[in-house]
Amino acid sequence: MIDSHKWLSIVGIGEDGLQGLSAIARSLVDQAEVIVGGDRHLAMLPSNDQRPRIAWTSPISKSVAEIIQRRGQFVCVLASGDPMCYGIGVTLTKQIPISEITIIPAPSTFSLACARLGWSLTEVETISLCGRPPSLIQPYIYPGARLLILSEGKETPAIVAQILTQRGYGGSKIKVLERIGGTQEHIVEGRAATWSETEIAPLNAIAVDCLADAGVVSLPRIAGLPDNAYHHDGQLTKHEVRAITLATLAPTPGQLLWDVGAGCGSISIEWMRTHPRCRAIAIEQNSSRLGYIADNAAALGVPNLQIIEGKAPNVLKDLLQPDAIFIGGGVTADGLFDICWSALKPGGRLVANVVTIEGEQTLFKWYEQVGGNFTRIVIQRAEPIGKFLGWRGMAPVTQWVAIKS
Repeated sequence: MIDSHKWLSIVGIGEDGLQGLSAIARSLVDQAEVIVGGDRHLAMLPSNDQRPRIAWTSPISKSVAEIIQRRGQFVCVLASGDPMCYGIGVTLTKQIPISEITIIPAPSTFSLACARLGWSLTEVETISLCGRPPSLIQPYIYPGARLLILSEGKETPAIVAQILTQRGYGGSKIKVLERIGGTQEHIVEGRAATWSETEIAPLNAIAVDCLADAGVVSLPRIAGLPDNAYHHDGQLTKHEVRAITLATLAPTPGQLLWDVGAGCGSISIEWMRTHPRCRAIAIEQNSSRLGYIADNAAALGVPNLQIIEGKAPNVLKDLLQPDAIFIGGGVTADGLFDICWSALKPGGRLVANVVTIEGEQTLFKWYEQVGGNFTRIVIQRAEPIGKFLGWRGMAPVTQWVAIKS
């Protein structure tokens, strides 16, 4: 019997259709009064099944609203594989209490792929490109990495191959697993640099063995990427100072950063690279630098970086409340501190870097209001002086950090 409090069931189904369902999953499908799913899943039902059906629409919010309107009826959603692995279950549980839902997962595409390839699921990078920018795979490309990617469609493997080749990973092995788990399952193999397959099934997943070309330098996930990883006009926090600054900001998964006076976006980009759930907003008034930020974000795998054009503090008033704020430019702007400190969440960090005496004077005024700590960062690099090496100092950076109690 169906629990009357759990009016909604989400049943994972594979390419083997209804016959692959467990007894419990099949009973939920059979007892449902309304069936929801994509065209492919609804086509798995018997031709004589006359129950009302809801097919997913675009935007999907319309279908979700229709499901909620059916509360009180027994509704069954057919979902691909594991509904809670980049699936519709994640969307529905954000709007409907789990106490009203029964979820029965089937093996995910990732699990099936690992079973075919002999890969350990805990040792691979799993990414979905369904409705997401392909550049999201950039941070996961490193020597020896194994990637499992959910495709947007039949064009996705070629896009992935192009990204790998442009990054210097043209020798990477690619396997495209089509219709995995069904009678039409098929695997297409090739190399990134020579990938030319065009006859790919729309329903596919991509497995990649990342192999770096000779001389390719990998980009780490930790803070302090090489300066040449960025396009910029000189407004770049140098990598030693950037590493110290990110350590001071101390990103935690799920947190939001305001990067005020973002320059080429290096701080917010590296904040987001620390974890896929880290979020950031880059605020910059210079139009050419806005282009640099967008290009760098895509190239370094954080295309979801939010970019705001305008001058602080005016553009800060309606932004989401941050967990941390970095001010890399414009500290002397009137009212900047008051708006930033007011917006910052309790326990949040405000970090500011300056290189001028006027900037230091401003930071000291802020220090008199809320306290905090000062650090002077002095970096010297060895550079040629004639036939010899000598030390050349970069402009000293004064860093102030305060934690909002």
